[in-house]
Amino acid sequence: MSPLGTPAILVINPGSTSTKIAVYDGENERFVETIRYDAEKIAECATVFEQFPFRLADVQRLLAEWCVEVGDLDFIMARGGAVRPVHGGSWEITDAMLQDLRTARFADHASSLGALIAHALANGDDSRPPIAVTDPPVTDELDDVARITGHPGFRRLSRFHALNHKAVAHRAAAELGKRYEESRLIVAHLGGGISIGVHRDGRVVDVNDAYDGAGPFSPERSGTLPAGQIVKQLAGGVLTAAEMKRIIVGSGGLVAHLGTNDVREAEAMSRSGGAPALVLDAMVYQIAKEIGAAATVLTGELDAVVVTGSIAHSERIVHDLKRRIAFLGRIIIYPGEDELTALRDAALRILAGEETPCTY
Repeated sequence: MSPLGTPAILVINPGSTSTKIAVYDGENERFVETIRYDAEKIAECATVFEQFPFRLADVQRLLAEWCVEVGDLDFIMARGGAVRPVHGGSWEITDAMLQDLRTARFADHASSLGALIAHALANGDDSRPPIAVTDPPVTDELDDVARITGHPGFRRLSRFHALNHKAVAHRAAAELGKRYEESRLIVAHLGGGISIGVHRDGRVVDVNDAYDGAGPFSPERSGTLPAGQIVKQLAGGVLTAAEMKRIIVGSGGLVAHLGTNDVREAEAMSRSGGAPALVLDAMVYQIAKEIGAAATVLTGELDAVVVTGSIAHSERIVHDLKRRIAFLGRIIIYPGEDELTALRDAALRILAGEETPCTY
């Protein structure tokens, strides 16, 4: 329990080159810090799990500096990782989950380190606060019809920014005076990757596979590319599979076109017109087209379009996007990614008995 008599909660959110952690006294932030890593240090690790020792040590060091004892915590909530596909909500960190994350059974992703760090912190303390993850990026609530592709050997997968999607969807529903479970929303998360999901009655029933770069292109991802051209590049030996994967995720999008993944730099380049302006216009065009397509899933019965993520700070992009999708009705803008408070709120719901974490 915190000194204020409210629940003391530690949240852990690992990203590709950072680990964000915070300690809350109930809803009040006590400490928050982002531990950043050089890309070179990350590149030295062949797998994400090889990063675990130094990431854990840095979290432990920071907690010691803050004089936070694990035994005084009421809950540790981590960002969900690359577990097997599960429905949204919170999940207990179990041995089975840890094994899947350590072996990268389903994918090798930095978010997987959250549960591993939480378990390591709690496991060494006799009082052992509860530990869980919430809304992992593999959250899968797709309608069956949304899984089908044009060939039975391929399936559409649900891999997206589920934590931020769910958080802003709950927030938007409250703003609309509704429960999330009775709302019909399209959420567009615009960041280094872009995911556009259809939220219907508390489930994300359709979403592009942002992990593999499907959908609109983004600052770092190529989006959906012409399949035939990919086959020719690989079959002709122009590119290896690893090089093509890098083009699809990491060095595509604005990086490939303009040499930067910073939308602010891209906007500065576009002010003189020409190719940079056309590239930014094309990105907005593709985002708008994906949102329009998503509206058909709801047969036009839409409460609001919610635009979130770091790119939602861009006045130009938001203005141009609104111009293209205004006909869909209400548009709500929540810039940034407030994932730490989303993790905190999930822990508070569990501690208040409003939610029971599932067993993995």
